[in-house]
Amino acid sequence: MRRNRRAKIVATLGPASEGRDMMRALIEAGVDVFRLNFSHGTREDHRRRYDTIRDLEIEVGRPVSVLQDLQGPKIRVGRLPGGVFQLVPGEVVRFEQAREASPGSIPLPHPEVFDAVAPGHHLLIDDGRRRLEIVSCDTDTITARVVYGGKLTDNKGVNLPDSTLPVSPLTPKDHEDLRFGLELGVDWVALSFVQRPADVMEARDIIGDRAGIMVKIEKPAALTVIGDIINLSDAVMVARGDLGVECPPEDVPGHQKELVRACRLAGKPVIIATQMLDSMMHAPAPTRAEASDIATAIYDGADAVMLSGETASGDYPLEAVRFMDRAIVRTENHKDYRSIITALEPVLEPTIQHSVSAAAADVAGVIDAKAIVAFTSSGATASRIARRRPASPILAITASPSVVRRMVLLWGAHSVPEAHIHSFEEMVDTARKHAIAEGFATRGDHIVIVAGVPFGVPGSTNNLRVVEV
Repeated sequence: MRRNRRAKIVATLGPASEGRDMMRALIEAGVDVFRLNFSHGTREDHRRRYDTIRDLEIEVGRPVSVLQDLQGPKIRVGRLPGGVFQLVPGEVVRFEQAREASPGSIPLPHPEVFDAVAPGHHLLIDDGRRRLEIVSCDTDTITARVVYGGKLTDNKGVNLPDSTLPVSPLTPKDHEDLRFGLELGVDWVALSFVQRPADVMEARDIIGDRAGIMVKIEKPAALTVIGDIINLSDAVMVARGDLGVECPPEDVPGHQKELVRACRLAGKPVIIATQMLDSMMHAPAPTRAEASDIATAIYDGADAVMLSGETASGDYPLEAVRFMDRAIVRTENHKDYRSIITALEPVLEPTIQHSVSAAAADVAGVIDAKAIVAFTSSGATASRIARRRPASPILAITASPSVVRRMVLLWGAHSVPEAHIHSFEEMVDTARKHAIAEGFATRGDHIVIVAGVPFGVPGSTNNLRVVEV
């Protein structure tokens, strides 16, 4: 099964997409990566879904990647006296470090919040629907003036856009979920609440190379050190939901473009997520604005676009995937797409690996090669080629099943498994075989082959060949 597009589709599994038949239909409709959201469902739910995915990828003859999305820390108000608190604009209210506050106060059972905030900082509650500005604070209480008020109920989420919280992105629940996910064999692990490079390093110490680390950019603090965070991670998710709460919504499109650009320059896959087809939660067709939103992400050069509630709990999961697939294909086939996508040319790093990969993309474009065949041990060769966003598809060949699945997320990459090669003749024969078998080339076509000598050694990309099939 081969896709006729370069950008990939990530879909979240949930009650609306349960069942083997539905999951197979979603793959056939265009899903490349399934997201297991560990903020919802039981571990047995996720195990069942994971096992079904692995069975289905054998049936359809195509690798399917699995992304484990960890919940991360959640800051919430506690139980309110009487279950409700009316926030009146202009009034000053008090927060107490307690699960159940005294009458007239709001419980906030998170000592780390009291350690991080300062006068002038803002508290956003219930996805930003309620906004307060801190007047004063100490170790046990916060007084704040209500900016945007309304009715507040128990356990609503709290965002702190001006504060860097002294908390790990991995809660005790996350540690248990992560251990479970790694035992299952997930391909990617998404970290929530990343604020600083040390957060990625903490996760790396646990995960190692057993899965790719994807950082979710949803905190303004992360944007101030984004270069270091991207360099330490394997992929990035632009989590526009929380980011759009903590940042002014009008700033999010600019941040999205900056993040896509930075990831492409670094050769790291980037996903655009949240509310891409939100109207299709309850409608069989999207809005024009949503179609434009998908197209913008594709023109920017995003590796993937993601569906959340649309496929997890919406009324039209299959229709949402089908539309997203059509929107990507139409955008990539637009007459202006190629000129827009190549306008950003990554700076060529002065290494043999980068220069050979870039040359492969350029040669393939000049001779109209039907595919660039990349032999890779870690996926780095395919990633370097993808940075150039070549017109020719990338046929990525590796001996590692885990690398095959991770490369599913990579722009333009069609990944297949193959045993280690040991000679130039075997390399050419293998490249020809897979180019024909995967539907990229026929007899007489040209393909560009990129590999490293000695074969099978990571980081040795140093060989480029043009061959006729």
